[in-house]
Formats: sequence, C-alpha cells, structure tokens
Amino acid sequence: MNPVELGIFSSRLEAVCDEMGAVLRNAAFSPNIRDRLDFSCAVFDAKGELAAQAAHIPVHLGSMAFAMGGIVERMAWAEGDMVILNDPYLGGTHLPDVTVIAPLFAGEVLIAFLVNRAHHADIGGDAPGSMPLSRDLREEGLIIEPVHLLRRGRRDETVWGRIVDGARNPDESAGDLAAQISANRVGAERLGELIRGWGAQGFRRGVTALNDYAETLARKTLDSIPPGEYSFSDQMDDDGQGTEDIVIRCTLSVGRGQVEADFRGTSPQVAGNINCPLSVAAAAVYYVFRCLMPPQTPACAGAFRGITLDVPEGSLLNARFPAAVAAGNVETSSRVVDVLCGALAQAIPERIPAASHGGMNNLAMGADEPGNRWDYYETIGGGMGAGALGGGLSGVQTHMTNTLNTPIEVLESRYPLRVTCYALRRDSGGAGIRTGGDGLVREFAFLAPARVSLLGERRLHSPWGIAGGGPGRCGSNWLNGGPAPGKCSLDVQPGDRLRIETPGGGGWGQAADGP
Repeated sequence: MNPVELGIFSSRLEAVCDEMGAVLRNAAFSPNIRDRLDFSCAVFDAKGELAAQAAHIPVHLGSMAFAMGGIVERMAWAEGDMVILNDPYLGGTHLPDVTVIAPLFAGEVLIAFLVNRAHHADIGGDAPGSMPLSRDLREEGLIIEPVHLLRRGRRDETVWGRIVDGARNPDESAGDLAAQISANRVGAERLGELIRGWGAQGFRRGVTALNDYAETLARKTLDSIPPGEYSFSDQMDDDGQGTEDIVIRCTLSVGRGQVEADFRGTSPQVAGNINCPLSVAAAAVYYVFRCLMPPQTPACAGAFRGITLDVPEGSLLNARFPAAVAAGNVETSSRVVDVLCGALAQAIPERIPAASHGGMNNLAMGADEPGNRWDYYETIGGGMGAGALGGGLSGVQTHMTNTLNTPIEVLESRYPLRVTCYALRRDSGGAGIRTGGDGLVREFAFLAPARVSLLGERRLHSPWGIAGGGPGRCGSNWLNGGPAPGKCSLDVQPGDRLRIETPGGGGWGQAADGP
C-alpha cells in the first residue's frame, strides 16, 4: 500500500472501533458503562493479533492484545457466534471486566474478530460492586471461562441465565450484555463493508502493512533509548490481608530496537487481591512504551513486537490460580507503570514524568437487603506527575485507566447517596520547578445502610518526584472523621460520611530556595 492508502485503511479500522464504542455506550443500562465509559473496543485479525483499537482503556486493550491469540486457538468458531469470558487466567483481567468476542467471516473463511470488554458493576461477588477485600478468585464473583454466548446467532439461554440471574440487578446486567452484543454486531457490519470494498486479500495486506509500519516506528523508538540495563523498584502499600511493602522490581535491557522487561526480584503472589494475571502486567509494559512512540503509530500488534517480558510464575505479576486479582487490574498495573518509568528515567530523563497518583482509588458499595438492593462502583482520579515540559494535571485519571467520574446528578438520582464534597485537594502535588497535579476529595453521605469496599494505593508510599522534585502527598480515607485503611470493607448506616482524599502527583525539578 502507498502511504495514502495505508492512512485511509488505518482510519477506517479505527472508526469501526469508535462506532462500536458509541453503540455500547448509548445502549448500556449501567452508569458504569454509559457515564463512566468503563469499556474498550478493538479489531483483531484471524490469528488473534491486534489490528486496531479505539482510544479507550489501556489495561483492557493491552491485556486483550496479549491474550487474544490463546482464546482464538481455544475455541471453535462459526458465523454468528459470540464468545464471552472474564476468567483472568484465560484471557481476562479481573472478573467485573466481561469480554464478548465475535468472529467475522468472508464467505467460509474466518478473517477477523470484533471484541469489546466492559466493566460490570456487579458480577455476583461476595460484596456489592464485585470488588471485595478477597483472598480467593472465587470470592470475587462468577468466573466465566471462554464459552459461547451465541451460536450461529442464537443465544445460549443456559449461559445467559447463569450470568444474569447471579447479578444483584438482573435487568441492568442483561441490558449491558445486550449492549455488548449490539456493539459487536455493528462492528461486524462496518468491518464487513470495508472487506467487501478492499477484498479479503486486500484486508490482509492492509493489516500486514499496518503491522510492518507500526513495527518500524516502534523499533526506531526503542533505538532512541541508550542501550543498557536500567533497574528500578517500588512498593505496593499492602494487600489488605496484613502483608505490607510488597516489592515490584524491573530491569529493562535495551538494545538494537528491542527491550526486555525482567521482573525477577518482584515479590511472590500474596494472600490479598493485588495479584496480577500475566496479561495485566503485559498491558502495563505495552502502555509505557506505546506512550514513547510517535502519535501516528498504529495501535496494532506490530507496535509490540520488539517488547518481551520475563515474569516469574507465582510472583505478584504472574499469579497462579486461584489467587485473588480484583485490585491487581486497577492498582498493581498502575505501579508497574511507575516502576518502568523509574527505570526509563535513568536512560531518557527528559522524556519521563514523575509518578502519578498511583492507582484508581476504587470505591464499591451497595446493599442486598429486601427493599434496599443496589450496587455501585467507580474509580476516583488524582494528581498527575509533572515532567520536563509541564506540571502535572489535577484531578484526573492517569495511565492504565481512561474513565470519567460518575456525575453527581446520576449518582444521587439512582442510589441512596448524597455527595457532600467534590473538590481538588489543594497542595497535594509534589513541589518542584514544575509541580505535580493535585488529588481529589470526594465525600459521600449515606441515606441507607450499605456495605463499602475500598481498594486504594499510595496511602503509605508517596508518589515519587523526579529530577529533584518533591513527592506527592499520600492519599487517605476517612469514615465519620476517623481514619480508614487504604484497603478495607466497611458497614455504614444512614448519616455516616465517607471521605476519600486521593494522592497528588510527584513534582519535577528542584525549586530554588528563597525569592
């Protein structure tokens, strides 16, 4: 393909993913998908290699890119099929992230897959919001191994019922699953139009050209990093089960257009739920290097061909079943990003920012009593780390997530809650020539009894500054004015108030003393 043809082909593939996302958002029932945009959409080739993705959520997309090939090989595919899964050890991330996969055929030949992944606020876990303070994967909700939800266009009522009937709000769960099916159907229509225009061989040539172009740009980016070995380690606060100061260590070996991320020295898997399946660790590594690549780099498998991982099995970042992983997807993935950035800062300090707030500040809550049955989940932003080109943004989601907040109007109209404070946490960003971004304060008043799960990080270990910049302030949680742990489960009553103060980002550059 000439450059113009390749540009058109790439844009059309990305447009398919964008339209899938628009359909999913508009058709979904839950605020988690419709308002927070906790979903991702992508196109894969017949072998399960990433061909295109929308600018959705890095931890979703990178993990799908890593694991999709194994799912493709595992299943038998026919026109009209859709496969559903959430098992973190068979291609998922954590149980609330439900993936729906649709094959696309040209005649009798399998040519591509349409995929979306969406976070369901309830997947039947021990606690409302399906983000419990767990010790075992089976406590976190329904485990869905890859299974056909649709066979040749007909829904498998047994599989459908097992998922929907186990939810606290079956109507919402059914609506969200129907939206995911609709998104894939629209994606199949649009991609089918493209393939009819270009032909099956033209489509394959286009995907090959995209991958080759992405690989060229990626290897040039890796070549721009001085060759050598760069090591860095950081610590997770705790696992919520009594283990503290959990180490993540990485050594990057860079040279000749490729890089290996070696995580030997990382702590073994722990009792709590901050463990990661390997796909989540890979997503964090892919994300960091994708950020270094030129903006025009196609988001396809070729961009990651020069990146390899060495992650010991049984470690925090390559846990064995049935290790709990609910917070690994949201908190530990963010710390992997910090560790890689810390290592790269030794090689290309002018291109690497300070640590951001270091997690997603997860809040899940709800109730199971008759007449008081609801569930709610959201992530809360914080401060972005500053860099050589500018200070950190305040009150934003960073790195592995890309969601919005739940609007106060939506939250208060659907749940027995009132938001009594929502503000920037002033002066929580690290000092420096360029200051880190400030965190957020979000305070809730309860109007009915509820069970609350908090899964947060950077409550003990501050987001680090860079080039002499100061650290961001740690986050904190408060219930009725008294401190609450970063990871905990709480029972609350009407009138109780929960206040979450998220961390600030690290600063860049040592500010001069005095006037």
